[in-house]
Amino acid sequence: MIGQKSINSFFTPISKKRSSSEAFVEACKGEITPVKKTKLPEGEQAAKVASPPLSPEQLDRIQRNKTAALQKLAARHVPEGFGESWKQELLSEFTKPYFIKLISFISEERKRYTVYPPPHQVFTWTQTCDIRDVKVVILGQDPYHGPNQAHGLCFSVQKPVPPPPSLENMYKELQTDVEDFVHPGHGDLTGWAKQGVLLLNAVLTVRAHNANSHKEKGWEQFTDSVVSQLNKNLDGLVFMLWGAYAQKKGISIDRKRHLVLQTVHPSPLSAHRGFFGCRHFSKTNSYLEDMGKKAIDWKAL
Repeated sequence: MIGQKSINSFFTPISKKRSSSEAFVEACKGEITPVKKTKLPEGEQAAKVASPPLSPEQLDRIQRNKTAALQKLAARHVPEGFGESWKQELLSEFTKPYFIKLISFISEERKRYTVYPPPHQVFTWTQTCDIRDVKVVILGQDPYHGPNQAHGLCFSVQKPVPPPPSLENMYKELQTDVEDFVHPGHGDLTGWAKQGVLLLNAVLTVRAHNANSHKEKGWEQFTDSVVSQLNKNLDGLVFMLWGAYAQKKGISIDRKRHLVLQTVHPSPLSAHRGFFGCRHFSKTNSYLEDMGKKAIDWKAL
């Protein structure tokens, strides 16, 4: 079981816990009068008396009450710092077995090790931009695992932490791709996020100094759901898929509804094999303008 203290580090306070079945029973209470069973006379060949069928109005009321009860239950398990607009679209994920197990794992990890980013920053990507305002999605893999680096936006680090090598290579490409782009002197990409650039890692937490330590614990399923929501419910997005991992994660994206840009990862190990010169940033803006959307000001950092 998850300790109360651990739960509070990820979830909003809970005044009273009830099971989903209890919540459902209370929500439906009094809506339908039970039909008494008819006792058949002994020794007689009688047809079984069936309960009268429910009316369409009763069935609809049952479904609405069930939905409301489950939503109320899920709302109690919203993680700390989760943006309101994203919560409405992803609410059903929070009570699924994989997510409960994931949060239990993260809680135990935080008891024993240093885990990045801190709880209130795990979902920074939901706080900086409304889900309906997303224009661009950049998929990363794993948070930075050094002190004070990860803060909930992939590739980004907060001031005064120096930009890591992959981000430095992104800046190099921007300097050749976007007119008048100048290295900002820091690595905080919040300015992009506020314009609708979703900077999403596939895995949202990591143990300090141990890359990929929270891989295959459940985060991938959750972020797949995020990508799926965007893919199905929005039009004209740009997905930047850098490296084989991101490309595999984005394999289900509808190429007819969205622009998908693929190349190697900006890591120093691969940037010279196709990232430099890919012109993804200018291609993104050209597409957004063709779709009647405002271009991203990549210099606004």
